Amino acid sequence: MTLEKQEKSFFGRMSRRLSDAIMARPSIDDELLEDIEEILITSDIGMETTEKIIDALREDVRKDRLDTPEKVRGRLKEIMISLVDKGERHELSDEYPMIILMIGINGGGKTTTIGKLTYKLNNKGKTVMLAAADTFRAAAGEQLSIWARKAGVNVVIHREGADPSAVIFDAIISAKAKGIDVLICDTAGRLQNKKNLMAELSKMNKVIEREFPEASRETLLVLDATTGKNAVSQAREFSSITDVTGIIITKLDGTAKGGIALTIADEFDMPIKFVGTGESIEDLQKFVAQEFIGGIFDE
Repeated sequence: MTLEKQEKSFFGRMSRRLSDAIMARPSIDDELLEDIEEILITSDIGMETTEKIIDALREDVRKDRLDTPEKVRGRLKEIMISLVDKGERHELSDEYPMIILMIGINGGGKTTTIGKLTYKLNNKGKTVMLAAADTFRAAAGEQLSIWARKAGVNVVIHREGADPSAVIFDAIISAKAKGIDVLICDTAGRLQNKKNLMAELSKMNKVIEREFPEASRETLLVLDATTGKNAVSQAREFSSITDVTGIIITKLDGTAKGGIALTIADEFDMPIKFVGTGESIEDLQKFVAQEFIGGIFDE
């Protein structure tokens, strides 16, 4: 599924509701703004972000800048793009060698996304190796190995319950010896508590800094769009315990409302790097703010 088709799919209902609310109004008034506010909130856009959008619209209405439905529609699009667009921060690092730590809860599509990202990097001519550092979840290593075979890359894997940092250590040694461009590390989605997760990620980062200081770094948080506001809570928790450099939103394949992207980009000032749009290995698309928001408004 292309990004354009995906956008029109998951934003389809929101698009129709906004068009009906805006274009059918004989006048631009508070009732219209209230209708728009309700549509945004019920599309999984958080209250704080919704208030920013409505306040900006209300100010333009007060100054008589929005006197037609077309102008309201155009201005709403501009505001939403401004909230989600983080400029160059949406780009994955282009400095190699690179290490990517993939973080996120179990069931959010993290391992699948690693396979898709590996495939994408391979198609750009980059060599990739995987590290199965989620040693706590049963069969996590085997699942990652399946994706490694699909993408045609090697994976470093230890026994279940092994020290995750030891896996990353061995993977770094192997990646450096082979001259690998990108080492992608799967990590545990859930330990016993937040303190344990923080300690484990800290230990991994220390190993990377000690053994591979010349590598550029990315820490990508994988969030499932279908979980709605729970994804916001996950973003808050993970960003509080590690330095997240970007977001990958999965399962934007026709069922998710999609508003979660605006909320996370705005409230946490986090760039979205990619969106997952389906189950196949090709279904990972680069995030482009103008195209993403354009999917709501463009006919």
